[in-house]
Amino acid sequence: MSIVLVGAPGSGKSSVGRALAAELERDFIDVDSRIEDVVGKPIREIFADEGEAHFRELEESATLELIQTDAVVSLGGGAVLSEKVRDALQHHDVVWLKVSIGQATRRVGMNTVRPLLLGNVRGRLIELLRERTPLYEAVATTTIDTDERSPREIASELADRRRP
Repeated sequence: MSIVLVGAPGSGKSSVGRALAAELERDFIDVDSRIEDVVGKPIREIFADEGEAHFRELEESATLELIQTDAVVSLGGGAVLSEKVRDALQHHDVVWLKVSIGQATRRVGMNTVRPLLLGNVRGRLIELLRERTPLYEAVATTTIDTDERSPREIASELADRRRP
């Protein structure tokens, strides 16, 4: 069964995911990176060329496929918007990497290529978290605060909880 990481942009899904996969000797899959590899262009270009709705279709399909693996899987921050994804996650070990607005803003930076964060990064993160926090809470089997913690420290804690 996969270990699925969810959370807002800047929560550390990719960096914690890589470290956790290494600790547990599993593969690591970043859904956003996989979509970019398959489509052959960055997500920001998919948004610009085909629109958010098309990207969400790609994200839903890729997520539903990739969570069936035995890997550590990092979902895009908005994957939980899909009811099909939320339903599928009920059968998985889902870790919500919780992050504060201030920490997420510092991690993401003010100059970002993330399509949903263009413009007022802090304001956009506030909106995203307001919309998505209840969804992260609903799917999570484990919640861990990532503020002021390194990806390696978080990964070690998560790995310790999952070792027999």
